[in-house]
Amino acid sequence: MKLEAFGASHVGSVRANNEDYFLILPEIGLYLVADGMGGARAGEHASRMAAETVADHLRSSGARSAEAVQAAFEEAHRRVREAAAADDSLQGMGTTLVAALEAGDRLLITSVGDSRAYLLENGQLRLLTVDQTWVQEVGRPLGIEESELRNHPMRHVLTMAIGAAAPLRTRQQEIDLRPGLQVLLSSDGLHGVVDPDTIADALNSGQSSEATCHYLIDAAVRAGGPDNITVVLLRVAG
Repeated sequence: MKLEAFGASHVGSVRANNEDYFLILPEIGLYLVADGMGGARAGEHASRMAAETVADHLRSSGARSAEAVQAAFEEAHRRVREAAAADDSLQGMGTTLVAALEAGDRLLITSVGDSRAYLLENGQLRLLTVDQTWVQEVGRPLGIEESELRNHPMRHVLTMAIGAAAPLRTRQQEIDLRPGLQVLLSSDGLHGVVDPDTIADALNSGQSSEATCHYLIDAAVRAGGPDNITVVLLRVAG
């Protein structure tokens, strides 16, 4: 089986700079999306540093396992925290991170924050990751209505990020690679404004990976583009 990948990023319609960052590294089987946060240009610094640290760690170790990805995320967490502590202009920076690592006939998914991984199989879209947000971990368990959560003042608050003060909590799972599967990695500039049905329709459209990615970004821009928008699409060929 062959894994084909394409990625694209857009600043959106509101933000002055793009704090998202993505990597497509088939030589080490790594595909990644990061969404940085922080004052001035600190978010850009955090997302790039975290992504490249994960890549460097996996490249150096040569391992393709859940444990190796966890160690790489831990190293990224440490480096972002140390950089923020050493430079006042970077204080408070952090980033979400969602990575897919090809390991033989499996794909290992690891996430921190609210960047997501979706799986399209047999035409059906399924969310693989669970957002580490106030809405998901506090609001919903409290029974707050979805209509209220959509406009809640805490709706954008993350409960975990690379570079956050708390010990790092990742979420991991794996899927078996089969011909026809599609996996979409996205920052919340996409899934925060584009509904799952539109995402599913795009993935089911039969368009090329490049055209599909640009269609999804255009859909987010048409919906107002309030944030940076990044997508990486993986397709399993026979």
